[in-house]
Amino acid sequence: MSKLLTINDLTVNVKDKTILHGINLEVDRGETHVLMGPNGAGKSTLGNAIMGNPNYEITRGSVFFNGEDILEDDAAERAKKGIFLSFQNPIEVPGISLADFIRNSLDCKNGTRTKIWEFRKELDEKLKLLNMDESYADRDLNLGFSGGEKKKAEILQLLMLNPTLAILDETDSGLDVDAVRTVSAGVKEFQKDPGRALIIITHSTRILEQLHVDYTHIMVEGRMAETGDASLVDKVNREGFIKYAS
Repeated sequence: MSKLLTINDLTVNVKDKTILHGINLEVDRGETHVLMGPNGAGKSTLGNAIMGNPNYEITRGSVFFNGEDILEDDAAERAKKGIFLSFQNPIEVPGISLADFIRNSLDCKNGTRTKIWEFRKELDEKLKLLNMDESYADRDLNLGFSGGEKKKAEILQLLMLNPTLAILDETDSGLDVDAVRTVSAGVKEFQKDPGRALIIITHSTRILEQLHVDYTHIMVEGRMAETGDASLVDKVNREGFIKYAS
């Protein structure tokens, strides 16, 4: 049986500069993978390449999701198939509320109109889980939100859209201790379903302290430098990334 996500020899350019060099990665259902590495290692580039961001040119290699080659799919098609990417810096979108944005996204993903009362019931449950007041649902998407509120809104979207593969890009950056704890609770809720998989991109380890981790990958200069289990996170905390420097 094929893995949920299989990446072979992936090489990616951004503005004619090669950022990723022959990346290989396999992720299966029920697994949580962590991508760590210094700034500029290519972690976010890998996430964007998996999601299909058109600014990232794949010059070699393959990406299979659920056994299907998805390189020709655009980002919207990949999202419909069950891939989710959170943003390091979520943008503000005036004129559409957080609730309407999520509901429209669900409609596009499922191909059917979501029943409003069922949607609001589930949305309210997820808002409570993330310690977010119900009023956030009716505010313009991210407009005037603090950094922590934006990150919580990203996790809210994750829980509502229920993707098969979630890629969280620096979700814990800029968060205080309480916000990290709340975001971690939302991620743990996502992890409960064994049919899902998770890739966490980070150069910090605060969000990992309360999460189960299966595999840890160290990326340096666009290459996979080392792969291990959760204990590799502790090793990085002790030794840093200096041993991987060229």
